[in-house]
Parts: sequence; C-alpha cells; structure tokens
Amino acid sequence: MSDAPRLLVLWCPDWPVAAAGAAAGIPPTSAAAVFSANRVVACSASARHHGVGRGMRRRDAQSRCPGLVVHQHDPDRDARLFEPVAAAVEGQAVGVEVVRPGLVAVPVDGAAGYFGGEAALAELLIDEVAARAGVECQVGVADGLFAATLAARRSALVPRGRAKEFLAPLSIAELNQPGDDRGELVDLLKRLGLRTLGAFAALAERDVAGRFPKDALTAHRLARGLSERPPLRRALPPDLAVTETFEEPLRRIDEAAFVAKTLGERFFAGLANHGLACTRLAIVAVTEAGEERVRVWRCAEPLTARSTADRVRWQCEGWLTARDRPTAGIVRLRLDPEEVVGGQALQLQLGSVGRDADAAERAGRALVRIQGLLGPDAVVTPLLDGGRGPAERVRLIPWGEPRRPLAADRPWPGRLPAPSPTVVPPRPVPAEVLDAVGDVVRCTTRGELGYPPSTVAVDGGPPRRVIGSAGPWVVHPALPGRRGERPLARIQVVLEGASAEDGDIALLLRATVGDTPQWTVEGCYD
Repeated sequence: MSDAPRLLVLWCPDWPVAAAGAAAGIPPTSAAAVFSANRVVACSASARHHGVGRGMRRRDAQSRCPGLVVHQHDPDRDARLFEPVAAAVEGQAVGVEVVRPGLVAVPVDGAAGYFGGEAALAELLIDEVAARAGVECQVGVADGLFAATLAARRSALVPRGRAKEFLAPLSIAELNQPGDDRGELVDLLKRLGLRTLGAFAALAERDVAGRFPKDALTAHRLARGLSERPPLRRALPPDLAVTETFEEPLRRIDEAAFVAKTLGERFFAGLANHGLACTRLAIVAVTEAGEERVRVWRCAEPLTARSTADRVRWQCEGWLTARDRPTAGIVRLRLDPEEVVGGQALQLQLGSVGRDADAAERAGRALVRIQGLLGPDAVVTPLLDGGRGPAERVRLIPWGEPRRPLAADRPWPGRLPAPSPTVVPPRPVPAEVLDAVGDVVRCTTRGELGYPPSTVAVDGGPPRRVIGSAGPWVVHPALPGRRGERPLARIQVVLEGASAEDGDIALLLRATVGDTPQWTVEGCYD
C-alpha cells in the first residue's frame, strides 16, 4: 500500500520557454530553446520537432534548427511570471504547493469532493488557468508527487493505489526530472539492463542500498510508487519558523532580494542546529493594510540557504509584480517549514551552516553570467585525463559541461611515469642538450640515447652539468592519436645548481627522434 498522499499536479509544458517568450513578445509556436552554460534546459515543441533536445549543446541545437530562438536561463523570470498561474489554481483549491515554476501540486481529496470528482476538478483548473493566466496546461492525479507529475505529462488520472502499476512500464529515464540530477544513476541502470521503472522497482531495497549510490534509495522509492522519503518520526522543535518585521514596508524587488538572503540564511541555520533540512517551505507575507499572502514551495531535494533565499525572492517578486498585487507594501515575512527531513542529506553543508554550499552556488552563477557575456569557451576548468605527456593529460572543459575523464584508463605506451612535473610552461622553452664531447644528444627509434646527456643550457643560458637522468620514453607515430607525426622522446634530467646557494633543478625535456633533434623544456619539477 502506498504511503504517498494523493495529489493533483498541474503542469505547464516547457514553462521556461513559455516565460521567456512571453517576456520577449515571441509567439509560443516559435522554435525556441532556453540555454544555461551552453546547454539546452528547455525547448518548445516546434524545436523538438527539428531534433532539439534537453542537454544538447548550443551549436548542435542551432545546426539542427537554424531558425532557433535563443533565450538565456533566468529562474527569477520563470518564477515571477508563474505567479498568476499559481494564483489561478489557488482560487479554486486550497493547499497549493509550487514544486518549481511550471509545476504546482494540490491535495486532491477535499477539492475533488467539493467539485464532484477528480475529473471535474481537473477540467475546472485547466479552464481557470487558461482564462485568468492565458496559459495552456495539463493535469494529472496520482498517489505521490512523482507519479502525479508523470501523470500530468500524460493527462492521466491514475486510480487510487495503482501508482506502481502506472509507473512500471515507463522508461527509467523518467527518474531524471528537471532539478533532480539523476543522469548518472539512470545511465548506470540502463547499462545494467534496467530500462523501465518496474524493473528497477522489482529489486529488493537492501540490494539497492548495498550496490548503488546513496540517492538510488530515493529513486527506488519513487519507482515503487512511494513517497520520496519515509516520514520523520520525531516531534519537531517549536521554534523552526523565522519571522522578520520591517519598519519600512517592502515595495521594490531589490529590497525583497536583500531581505531574502538574510532570511534564508537564518532559516537554514535554525534547521541545521537541530539536524534538520526543509523539503516543503511556506512563505507568508503580511502587508501594511493587513492583507496576508501565503505560498508553499515543495522541493525534491532539501533546501540550502541559497535555494531558500531564491524561493523567497522569487515569491516576493511574483507578489509585487502580479496583476493583483497587494495594495500596500510588505511589513512582515515568515518562513515556516511544513515538512522537514533529517539533515544527513546536507551533511557537507551543516558543519558550516551552508556557507560553503552558498559560495559554490554564487560562484557558479557568476561563471554562467561571464559565459553569457564572453561565450561558453571563456570559462574553463582543468581535468586530468589520459595521455603520455603532462600537457596532453590536461583537458580544459567549458564550465557547466560534464567533467568525466575520457581515456584515463588506457595503457598509453610511452607514458611518462609518476611524478608529473609541477610546472608546465605555456609554450616550449628551447634547450641545448649535449653529451660529454659537445655533440647534441640524439635518440633512436628503439628508445636508446646515442650518449648520455652531460650538460643542458636552457633558453640560451649558461650550460649546467647533468648530475642525474632517466629515460628516454618514446612515443611512436603509429600509436593512436599520433599518426602522421615524428616519434617523440622524453628524458628527465637533474641539473647542478648555478652556485652553492642554488639548489639542483629537475627538468622534463622533449625532442623529436632523429639526426637533428630540437630539444625543449616540457616541464619542471619542484
């Protein structure tokens, strides 16, 4: 028997695209996509018809649909423009919870009994949203938020107690909903042959706990038609809510943004001190004229201080800019945790009361903004991957793209042994490597030096005596990735210091194999 509450979910398809188009005055039938970090996060039906999909890179999307309208990801815009939709639903049913902009959930039992059944309630809400907000939507009803969300995408009313049967034939990819970040888990399950939710649900819970990553337990509960997490069986402290009263009423969005940050940090810190995290947040605003506005945000993952502040800011923006905005400024804000879980899901942040997580999120937003100004390749991060030389092993990955090594586990014949140089110059530095009689040291294709190196002069400097050497390591052109190139030879040398005060210097040198090698410095060891 399912422990999940019966919910009605109202879904506005492709909401980020619809909101961006509405803000820009672009017809909803246009082929358009919203991008974040150079990746598609949402696209219109017309764009999907041309082959554009979520997660696709921008240049690939535009190559498939040359007339694609490009929008930048803006969560503030999405939340602000979604407020009329939430208000339209709230006008007919109580207990409205915003899951994310574009998706709201409503407890179905009370409202369905009043309006004559679940089907009648669904039709009423669709008509109400179209009339008051001018937005098309779909509705689904099922036990639990996950099943109800998938039902909304199919405009289905799942009978009570039948969520597991409804989910069973659906693709395992449905676990990776926007904001859930379960792509790696879905890929792993596919490789294991578990291609449907039913196949995953058939596994024993103890096997999932012992053989899969931690977040797989939550996904397994969803696939079985259960709630995301078991209920918390302990009494909650009475002082978890946070209230802020303002001497000067809030009337501007920038004022609300400043207040949201402080309030979010206080709220998160209070929960963290009790070892808790919030998954359903009620935001209550009271105006100078005594009006009260309430909105509940349901979250798939426990809220951090930053994500709490985002929701407070989004909600205040929606209230202050809506068509039926309050007649006076906001004088009091209250954050009330309606559902909490144990804080182990946020154990990395609890020790610092969320500051490290918030700093990472702020840095990520700043980098995405820089990419929007200078292009996706303007912000890169290094990743150590497979290769033979130190420079070859470093890949620069645009910010926001997956950081996965592609070839680190290959054998790489001729690979330089550990340790790697600590400094790699941005361009090769010329060097002169001589043997004991003053001839240039040469290397054969079989990996043999004609004579050991005796002195090395770097970039026209004075020659220094070689007091130790190792190698060579030869990379042949017949190896993958080296076709059409001459063989390369690398050697490690330790050079005597220029004076008694100077220490020895260890260098990595490289040259082409042959009669006229041109030696360069490829790296330096500390």
